[in-house]
Amino acid sequence: MSRNTPKTTDAIAIIHRRHYANRPDREIALQEERANAEIARKIYDLRKAAGLSQRALAELVGTTASVICRLEDADYEGHSLAMLQRIASAVNKRVEIRFVSRQTALRPA
Repeated sequence: MSRNTPKTTDAIAIIHRRHYANRPDREIALQEERANAEIARKIYDLRKAAGLSQRALAELVGTTASVICRLEDADYEGHSLAMLQRIASAVNKRVEIRFVSRQTALRPA
């Protein structure tokens, strides 16, 4: 820690500073993981709000429950726009995509 870095007891800030700060490759990987987790969480939340089981959503979307299970897994990296649109349609929603500046996206949560 440099002399100009304020002391903190915030564990997230400490981990970010030690393992991610000033390491663009790690920060990009972290953002990708956050995006995957956010998509998985949104699919889960949409399904639950619609009162659907994974099997019921799968039937509406034209896939299997195991595919829905994978899509709701934060470690899954294969989300496709087509599948997200099918899920959105099944729960009477639409997909909206935004592009944000990297500066904003790379700040620690």
